[in-house]
Amino acid sequence: MHLLIVPWDVNPEIFRIGAFAVRWYGLLFASSFLFGYIIMNRIFKNENLGEAVLDRLTIYMAIGVIAGARIGHCLFYEPGYYFQHPLEILMIWHGGLASHGAAVGILTAIWLFTKKEKKEYFWVLDRIAIVVALSGFLIRMGNLMNSEIYGVETTVPWGFVFLRNHEVAPKHPTQIYEGLAYLAIFFLLYRLYWSKKGEHLQGLLISLICILVFTARFFIEFLKEDQVGFEATMKFNMGQWLSIPFVLIGIAGLYWSITRKKRAVIKR
Repeated sequence: MHLLIVPWDVNPEIFRIGAFAVRWYGLLFASSFLFGYIIMNRIFKNENLGEAVLDRLTIYMAIGVIAGARIGHCLFYEPGYYFQHPLEILMIWHGGLASHGAAVGILTAIWLFTKKEKKEYFWVLDRIAIVVALSGFLIRMGNLMNSEIYGVETTVPWGFVFLRNHEVAPKHPTQIYEGLAYLAIFFLLYRLYWSKKGEHLQGLLISLICILVFTARFFIEFLKEDQVGFEATMKFNMGQWLSIPFVLIGIAGLYWSITRKKRAVIKR
């Protein structure tokens, strides 16, 4: 008996004026940059760095996240369609963003930023890792408000019935599972940073986020419905296959960080 079933029928639009609509997903996506900027500003002040550097980093991050997430979705999940309709790759308002693509976009954007600004690559990645975890939480909450990327049918008492999608059976609210995992990782990384006031082992935080986020993603994917048709024939779905390399990279990075024993030096 489902005593705590949640009938989920939230309007994804906050308000609409004519053809213009403000959506919860867009607001939460944008707020990830706002909160990320606030947190990074505190970190930069701790390390005596100016806001101008942070402003430039934010621009690189925004481009890397959006371009990487969009291209990742098109290549990983619907390559056949987008190869036939390449101009639609630019239409991000039609939906379709992949977190694995965003991860690649971030790594690429930060590499370009460090070359331009003459900063250490892993120094920047360790600090960006903190806000990326928080962003993951906010974006998954946006998915929840859109009634998308949810789980398979379940008998757990907290199952969600996604009425907007004409579902009648309760499903796992995997957006919440993932979001809470990412939020916990954010608090862990944030605490690790401030416990050493930024003078932690270089590469530690970025390695941990790769291991923890993509391990959580791998196991939660077992509860998700397939996003695209071809996943039905796969033992592991696309999200799981794409998570494995990041976990392995994170393990290698953690080993490198511990054995190298190089700490960030903060000039105060």
